[in-house]
Amino acid sequence: MMNRIAQTFQRLKAEGKKALIPYITPEFPLKGITVPLLRELEKAGADLVEIGIPFSDPLADGATIQHSSEVALKHGVNISIILEDVGEFRKRSQLPVILMGYINPILRFGIGKFMKESAAAGVDGLIIPDLPPEEAHEVRNQSSHYGISNVFLIAPTTQDARIQKIDEYSTDFSYCVSVTGVTGARKELDMNGSLERFLRRVRQNVKKPFVVGFGISKAEHVQRVWQYADGAVVGSALIHALSKASTKKDALMRAGKFLRSLKVL
Repeated sequence: MMNRIAQTFQRLKAEGKKALIPYITPEFPLKGITVPLLRELEKAGADLVEIGIPFSDPLADGATIQHSSEVALKHGVNISIILEDVGEFRKRSQLPVILMGYINPILRFGIGKFMKESAAAGVDGLIIPDLPPEEAHEVRNQSSHYGISNVFLIAPTTQDARIQKIDEYSTDFSYCVSVTGVTGARKELDMNGSLERFLRRVRQNVKKPFVVGFGISKAEHVQRVWQYADGAVVGSALIHALSKASTKKDALMRAGKFLRSLKVL
């Protein structure tokens, strides 16, 4: 049986469309915002959604997401709370949900327990930036057992042979990091130079869909990434928009307005 992630990419391909994937930090900027925010993003046109698992030492995240993680941790966010929110969201939605987190909190929680409870809550996929696929044997086995998709990262420095291996290791799609650095909204993407060559090279070496994240902050970026990839992930720019909100209503309005703006040029 095809999972929600595979179904979504298949549907988008049939419709000649590409995926728009917002990233959120749970309980940011306000307590109690996670489930309403997920519903608002789905209404605004999200095709999949990525939820961060806050961690004190996020090696792949820039200042914006680091700050949102600090706020989330102060609001008491942990894996159990995130899974409760996903379960609540899942009662009314079939939108694919991907968790993005570092290996330390997952090991502390217990890999088997994490996969079992994630599957029960309705989580569809998992990204662990600091876990190379060659060292992910147990994670991959447990993910497969519970029907959770593994998503591994491809960097601009990744050689062709390794791109092929990452495509093989990734269950339904892989995630291309647009820059050799951390997350963060950027004014411009180098689409006419090294990034364009990188994405063309990825396309030549993968069989499954791939998405692009890190640095995407406006509609122009999304449209240009969509020329080469199957989806665009927007994180820091959305977090930045949310950071200005003072109430839940304001946060939802800002999130919906921002996400809709990414589809309009």
